[in-house]
Amino acid sequence: MLEKTNRMNYLYDFYQALLTPKQSSYMALYYLDDYSLGEIAEEYNVSRQAVYDNIKRTEAMLEEYEEKLMLFEKFQQRSELISKMKKLLGDEPDNLALSEMVAELEKLD
Repeated sequence: MLEKTNRMNYLYDFYQALLTPKQSSYMALYYLDDYSLGEIAEEYNVSRQAVYDNIKRTEAMLEEYEEKLMLFEKFQQRSELISKMKKLLGDEPDNLALSEMVAELEKLD
């Protein structure tokens, strides 16, 4: 369950601009603020089922966006490569310029 929550948080970060305000709000409350379905339903004066349906549809949309755009996958690949580069560079003073470039790459994400 935690893995799904982390994945949804990342997908939400990458694709939230593509969501409607209501979808964005429900997802933020549910995944980021850890509200229950009942708490969200109470806040918006709708049924728990309406909140559940909206969240499930939004999750499916986020997965579709990821399938097509692959922003999260590319982010993970970049992070992995940066980690490997840092490991290879180590703390050798000869690699200072390369180390600085790797640090700049990290800042881009």
